[in-house]
Amino acid sequence: MIEVHLVEHTPARIVSLPHIAGQALATLKAVDAAPDPYEPELWRLKAGSKVRAVTLDVPGRETMRLRITPKLPIQRLFFLLGYTLDLGGWRDGDVDVAGYDELLPAIAHAVERQTDRALRQGLLQGYRSTDATAFVVRGRVREADQIRRRFGAPLPAEIAYDEFTTDIAENRILRAAVERLLRLPGVPGAVRTRLVHQRARLAEVTPLVRGQPLPGWQPSRLNARYHHALRLAGLVLDNASAEHLPGGVRMNGFLFDMNTVFEDFVCVALREALSAYGGHAALQATNVYLDEAEIIRIRPDLVWYDDSGAALVVADAKYKLGKPHGYPDADLYQMLAYSTSLGLKDGHSVYAKGNAPHAGHLVRHSGIALHQHALDLDVPSSVLIREIHVLAARMVRPRLG
Repeated sequence: MIEVHLVEHTPARIVSLPHIAGQALATLKAVDAAPDPYEPELWRLKAGSKVRAVTLDVPGRETMRLRITPKLPIQRLFFLLGYTLDLGGWRDGDVDVAGYDELLPAIAHAVERQTDRALRQGLLQGYRSTDATAFVVRGRVREADQIRRRFGAPLPAEIAYDEFTTDIAENRILRAAVERLLRLPGVPGAVRTRLVHQRARLAEVTPLVRGQPLPGWQPSRLNARYHHALRLAGLVLDNASAEHLPGGVRMNGFLFDMNTVFEDFVCVALREALSAYGGHAALQATNVYLDEAEIIRIRPDLVWYDDSGAALVVADAKYKLGKPHGYPDADLYQMLAYSTSLGLKDGHSVYAKGNAPHAGHLVRHSGIALHQHALDLDVPSSVLIREIHVLAARMVRPRLG
């Protein structure tokens, strides 16, 4: 087993890898991977914003396991994810990670524990609409199907009925997440044993068909004990995958993009904070154009509008300061475009602390001020949310002052 451990946004490492494994990593864009021009089995690997656990099975060679861990503690990563999914019900400590400091073991443990808690009182039951062909009529006859399939014969009957069963969306999602985790290498043995137990409890539930959309569910009082487990299960099903790559390489992996995690958290938290001032916030606003002809569409992360529909605040969340090669200060140019198109005199970019300082820039001949704010993700969650509310007040003040 070849083990490679990287930390997001840290200097590159030179690692000895089979050339086909290096090529697979480059194809996946799991890391920035480049071969040494003179030593084909030496690769320069650099982790970006994606944290992941990847196992590569290379035909005829050793299995390779790549782990990219976040700079943030795993418990804080779970808080950012959880706040985005559930403003009121997920706080620090709600999800037990048992001291694991790696992504896959932590989420596998958390899913198993939350699934166990959800199922402790037995499997949830609910009504499921079912279509069937039967010689005993129950529910209602599907008349159009009866005529089309049976040419008017009374039996067998094409019927539809509501069945009270455990074979409902909530249980099917939990089973799918447990099975997905069991297919991933790197899940600790003790956690894997407990996941097998949870799978047995869900054995009578119909498996989901891979590639099909997840069945929908709605939070309610009746399924309240399932809420945390279902949201964690959704994270697993959205971010775990298996792929076949060129050369017969098979990849099993689990991925979070810290850019997306941070941007989603900031936008949802700011929307919540700005709600105190009336109006409404649009995330990933789609009706914003740079030109008068409305051909060049731009998409700010957040625009806050008053009740008349006039834009009052524009904000963009960036986990890391953008410095693309040959195009410095790209984030500022982007925010200038947003502010200009919306007719605003202030634009706000929000970064994770350590990736950008607090700064302000007054753009020449325009009167537009571009503000760069930094959030400290290492502070307690209550302090972090309070900082978001202070930031929202600073954004609003020039408009309402």
